[in-house]
Amino acid sequence: MTQVTKPDPDTIFPVPDIKTVTYIRPTIKNPNIIVGDFTYFADVDFEKHVTHHYEFNGDKLIIGKFCQIGAGVEFVMNGANHQMNAVSTFPFYIMEGFKQDIPDRKDMPLKGNTVIGNDVWIGQNVTVLPGVHIGDGAIIGANSVVGSDVEPYTIAVGNPAKIVRRRFDDRLTALLLKFKWWDRSIDEINELIPLLSNGDLRKVTEEIQKLLDK
Repeated sequence: MTQVTKPDPDTIFPVPDIKTVTYIRPTIKNPNIIVGDFTYFADVDFEKHVTHHYEFNGDKLIIGKFCQIGAGVEFVMNGANHQMNAVSTFPFYIMEGFKQDIPDRKDMPLKGNTVIGNDVWIGQNVTVLPGVHIGDGAIIGANSVVGSDVEPYTIAVGNPAKIVRRRFDDRLTALLLKFKWWDRSIDEINELIPLLSNGDLRKVTEEIQKLLDK
């Protein structure tokens, strides 16, 4: 296929005549949601799928480049966690009319930022819980609940999500993590697409090694 124009990461609807696939980054208004170029959502209004994201917690959702996020995916942020070291878990401090200051951060089970790597595929209706880190190239199966970290280039499924297998052997995984194709220019990526979409992993391994050795 002839590439007529370069892809534009500021385009909201990157698939011609389809308004249910959106590049996320140009739609984001919340400064605590950081999304890389060309990461898409198979729906619209991505921010509605980032829940319990309260400014006073200061947590961030950070997503890399070229991720593929299915419809119905929900990122649950730290505001969903309640104080558990006291008699009541009820969040009086956010409800109108109750006299409670925001609990000290040390009294809250805060999990930190949620971080998704690059080229991650998250299937539809997945729930990602607070503070989870999902590594580059990972795949999360549909309807999974991700409550713990997922290593790069692994496949995790289920509730709770568990790693079921590694996508590649150790050598190719290490080469890909070093190669970081997603950080290259559009022209370079277009040249790399035949390699990135090649199912002959032995050939891919050797070609990436050659590129890194240049």
